[in-house]
Amino acid sequence: MRLIKLALVIVFLLGFPPISVADSVLNSLDDLIERVRKDSVLENRELAEREQMFRQQRNKQASMLNSLKAKLEAEKNRGRMLKQHYEENETLINSDSERLHKQVGSLGELFGVVKQNAKDMMSLFNSSVISAQIVGRNQSISQLATNKSNPTIKEMEDFWRLVLDEMVQTGKVTKFETAVITHNGEEKIKEVVRVGAFNVVSDGLYLRYLPETGRLVELGRQPASRFVALARELQQTESGISPVALDPSRGAILSLMVQTPSILERINQGGVIGYLIIILGVIGLVLVTERMVVLTLSHRQMKKQQDSFVVNKETALTRIRLVAQNNPTIDSETLGLKLDQAILKERPMIRRFLPTVAIFAAIAPLLGLLGTVTGMIETFQSITLFGTGDPKLMSGGISVALVTTELGLIVAIPLTLFHSWLSGSARKVFFILDEESAELIASREEKSHAVSS
Repeated sequence: MRLIKLALVIVFLLGFPPISVADSVLNSLDDLIERVRKDSVLENRELAEREQMFRQQRNKQASMLNSLKAKLEAEKNRGRMLKQHYEENETLINSDSERLHKQVGSLGELFGVVKQNAKDMMSLFNSSVISAQIVGRNQSISQLATNKSNPTIKEMEDFWRLVLDEMVQTGKVTKFETAVITHNGEEKIKEVVRVGAFNVVSDGLYLRYLPETGRLVELGRQPASRFVALARELQQTESGISPVALDPSRGAILSLMVQTPSILERINQGGVIGYLIIILGVIGLVLVTERMVVLTLSHRQMKKQQDSFVVNKETALTRIRLVAQNNPTIDSETLGLKLDQAILKERPMIRRFLPTVAIFAAIAPLLGLLGTVTGMIETFQSITLFGTGDPKLMSGGISVALVTTELGLIVAIPLTLFHSWLSGSARKVFFILDEESAELIASREEKSHAVSS
């Protein structure tokens, strides 16, 4: 009974259709055993097939492994052969490189020198005034200077011809027509004269070459009139020899001369203090001129009157003599006092404006120092705002600051010299008056002794 129950449970779990209890127990067991036997046979067959398939896959993988091992060994052999071939080739390459380096020798140095000279000449050609006449000549030399490959024989020959042409053109004075930019910004075709590689003139005006545009531009400010006259004379000369001023720096000195400020611009840089110093100088010169004329004429008239006894009422000497004539009865001591009084009255007129000139001569350098201090303060303020990266900012501010000092010294030195000279002229006049006074006192003393005796 227990076996039957167990068989029913197994059948139920295995999914067999339920068997009625009424069926024969023996038939059910036989069927169950038969089915179990069949399932066992099928399972064994499936396992055998799977085992056979696994064995086939194993044999295939082993065959592939052997093939890959053989291929790996072949590649290792090939690598050893390539390595050996590489070492042999490396030895040959080193040997050929040394032989090539020996054969190249000075050619490498020659090519380096050619390229370096080409770079130097390229910068020279770009800034040369000859390029205004010969356009496009620096293209080939630019290619030679910037090309990384070694130059060919033709390129070196072309470079040699360009250098020779530059040398020849430097020694020529040539007339040609080209575009010139005037002061108004207009571009006109004009006849220009090129003096070597130094200067270019047109219509008596000096021109400047612009490498950026390849154009000639009239200078905003021409040099001194004597140089302009020489340029005009050169342009009008058809043959023969004509003097001309050359700029050996190829335009650098001419540009500096043009940028040099004029006297009026220097005065404007001085500002209000500079104008004040100039006004003091002008007033001082007017006073010096007036005193120079008055003292010179007075000295001459008094010397003439002293030598010839000519009466001139406009001179101090006449007024001194009138004091003695108007007091004929007083003694010599009293006359001396009156003459001293008269000379003292003449002193202010003789020394008129001399203290003022002395004050102007002392104030002028002080005003110049004041302007310098003011300019230096402004310079330091600019340095505070913009830094010290631009030396022109500092030098320009200091230059402007020193203009007032220069003006002050220019005014003070002549005024000091004139004041010294005028003081000497005044002393000469006083010496004549003192001499006349002493003579009048001596004459009165002689007369008094004669009367008493």
